[in-house]
Amino acid sequence: MAIEIRRLTLGIVATHCYIVGDSDTHEALVIDPVDNAPLIEQTAQEAGWTIKLILATHAHFDHVLASRELKDLTGAPFYIHAEAAAMLATLPQQGVLFTGHPFPAAAVPDRLLTTEPETVTLGAITLETLYTPGHAPGHLAFYLRTAGIVFSGDCLFTGSIGRTDLPGGDYELLMRSIFEKLLPLGDNVRVLPGHMDTTTIGHERASNPFLLDYANERR
Repeated sequence: MAIEIRRLTLGIVATHCYIVGDSDTHEALVIDPVDNAPLIEQTAQEAGWTIKLILATHAHFDHVLASRELKDLTGAPFYIHAEAAAMLATLPQQGVLFTGHPFPAAAVPDRLLTTEPETVTLGAITLETLYTPGHAPGHLAFYLRTAGIVFSGDCLFTGSIGRTDLPGGDYELLMRSIFEKLLPLGDNVRVLPGHMDTTTIGHERASNPFLLDYANERR
């Protein structure tokens, strides 16, 4: 059994799309169909994988812009949290807000994930959902326990945190998500975020200025 991860940085705000593949079954899932669905599919095919599942951490445009096209290309089902569904439906309007032109409609979700922890499985790939709102409604992180990796979306970054000034953002809720859901995973867990570089829980616990300030405020 071997699980491999390919990362593509796509779109107008340099967002990471992760393709997680099982080399035994040659199946893969996508976390955040950012943009350029043909390139996402091509990257999976070059690795010898067939995309069988599409997940989104949240419904901001830069994480779901290719959701409908990728679903159409691959036939893979698309999962997102139930609380993100309303924002997902506004994808065309998000385009007008950010670029002056409407984006294509998002994929219709095949499954709405819940606030309670769930397990998403594809072959040897088992992801545990972590409900981590604050940056956006219904934000999820996905924990690959067997590899010690968490896909944090826009919750936690290298030396930073997700912005909370967009509709549905809540700073206090975001910090609780980080402190209650991500930090307890352990210092050795690698964080693969939606933007910027890979980091670890331990590095962010020790040096992230936002986390240090918040911890000091709570003392």
